[in-house]
Amino acid sequence: MDIVRVFRIVSLLEATSFLLLLVASVLKRTADFPEGVTVLGPVHGVLFLVYVALAFMSRPQTRWSNGRLTLALIASVLPVAPYFVERKWLREVDETPAPSGA
Repeated sequence: MDIVRVFRIVSLLEATSFLLLLVASVLKRTADFPEGVTVLGPVHGVLFLVYVALAFMSRPQTRWSNGRLTLALIASVLPVAPYFVERKWLREVDETPAPSGA
């Protein structure tokens, strides 16, 4: 499995974990349910770190400019922005056929 495909998967997981963490934060305050944050906090933290690492590691394949890489990193701290990164930027790269060596 290539790095861009892994980055696409992690991007979706990171964005989903962020949304779930936001819901868990509300439940912690309103329904006295701190366990959600206790579980989802570390999960989201690891996925966030993996997302950032993969953004740098996949750069040779994505051929992103410094500006686009910066925007992808900023996207990691916004609740739904990694969905955009996966759908608009990573899917394009992943679905582009590799040049033939002939």
